[in-house]
Amino acid sequence: LGLAPLIVAEIFRIVRRLKSSGMTILLVEQMAHQALAVSDRAYVLETGQITLEGSGRELLTSESVKQAYLGKVGKTPPSS
Repeated sequence: LGLAPLIVAEIFRIVRRLKSSGMTILLVEQMAHQALAVSDRAYVLETGQITLEGSGRELLTSESVKQAYLGKVGKTPPSS
């Protein structure tokens, strides 16, 4: 959602509300952390192929997902 942060926050509030009402939602999103945080089930695609799948929580804690999509906390960027 290449939108203003307030709009993104509102959209994710709506998604959470719809989810809590029992509605199934197919969410395709580049903001991996936010998308996984609201997902019961998640899939990671690379070049059109499913490379990882699991619950949103499982993928949020997956080291390979953290390194590839979420960035690694505490990692110092290489010096130039």
